[in-house]
Amino acid sequence: MPVGKHGTGRDLSRSAVLALLGGRGPTSRADIARELGLSPAAVSQIMRRLLEQGLVEEVAQAPSSGGRPGSLIGLVGSAGRALGVKVAADHLVVVNVRLDGQLLSSATMAFDATAPDALPRLAAALVPHTAPDPGLPPLLGVGVAVPGVVQRPDKGMVDADVLQWRQLPLGRHLRGVLGLPVVVENDVNALAVAEVLYGHGREVDDFLVLTIGRGIGLSIVADRTIYRGGRGGAGEFGHVPMEDDGPPCQCGRRGCLEASLGEPALERTARERGVLGPRQGFDALVAAADRGDDAACGVLAAAGRLLGRAVAGAANILDPDRIVIAGEGVAHWVHWDRAFRAEFARRQVRRGDGIALVVDTWDDSNWAQGAAALVLAAPFDLDGFGGDQADLVVARLHGGDGAVD
Repeated sequence: MPVGKHGTGRDLSRSAVLALLGGRGPTSRADIARELGLSPAAVSQIMRRLLEQGLVEEVAQAPSSGGRPGSLIGLVGSAGRALGVKVAADHLVVVNVRLDGQLLSSATMAFDATAPDALPRLAAALVPHTAPDPGLPPLLGVGVAVPGVVQRPDKGMVDADVLQWRQLPLGRHLRGVLGLPVVVENDVNALAVAEVLYGHGREVDDFLVLTIGRGIGLSIVADRTIYRGGRGGAGEFGHVPMEDDGPPCQCGRRGCLEASLGEPALERTARERGVLGPRQGFDALVAAADRGDDAACGVLAAAGRLLGRAVAGAANILDPDRIVIAGEGVAHWVHWDRAFRAEFARRQVRRGDGIALVVDTWDDSNWAQGAAALVLAAPFDLDGFGGDQADLVVARLHGGDGAVD
């Protein structure tokens, strides 16, 4: 098996088996051997060790064309859990998620990310959630999803315009306070990791995750690996320049895609067209569209057309098998959908190939579940995504303490 980019010495064959089970679900030993290019004897040895450690279990009988049916092997969800944290400008969402992706608990709390003492307040808010709990699986680590650029998930240095964070040492500070492995990533990339492990990305190798809400986000999955770019900033789709002298964007520039399609931008457009009063917000725009107000529907349909055009351009460059649409905005996607699909189809170079569009279900905890997936992906990480923090998570999963220096 290939050695990860950060040169770990751990058993990569065993991690590869866990990766396959995490991506596919219960699988037979024969299929594991075939998919990974391992001998049946090697798979049997690896399975014996994983069964002894309680990381996998026999869950069902595979159909057989003759002879004795073979058993299917699946992950044991109770072997470990991760704490996932979504940081927004005005609140936090914290979830506990088992190794198999099952949500155990979810909590939302107020938080001011722009406060001078935001970093110590964030750490203090997480301390109670990391205390040992005999009623829960062992805690493997903490994943944090932020609306910004993270150069390396294991280091966790954050630049986030919407949070007013510049070179904030989030990962280092949380590790020092919590004494646990901490992986930090852009929130849309975190969602994409969850899609690879447990969601719509399990069946395809190349796909995009598009998020709509207060901003516009994109994550690129190529050959089942998150493409992060040279400095961690790949996928800043909301800041694709659309107009030379367009509306101002929160990044400090003008004419970005997000400045025309984010919720604040749509509120502004609706006020300019008389759809909203001076004190009405985005929810009122959606409510008017739900009632069938032509002007309100027109604002959202125009947004759908512009987004469809932009996403078609990305699809023409990246050629994904699937595009997953997620984020808070899917609650009103019905008002975007028709215009988006029509413009997307019209602008595609290969119209007959049929890139699948999947609209995901959504609530606010999805962001935090994506953050937890950053930790849960560590045993499946052959490309060094989580760096030394992934190694610490794996040590905790395999019975070590995974202590943070």
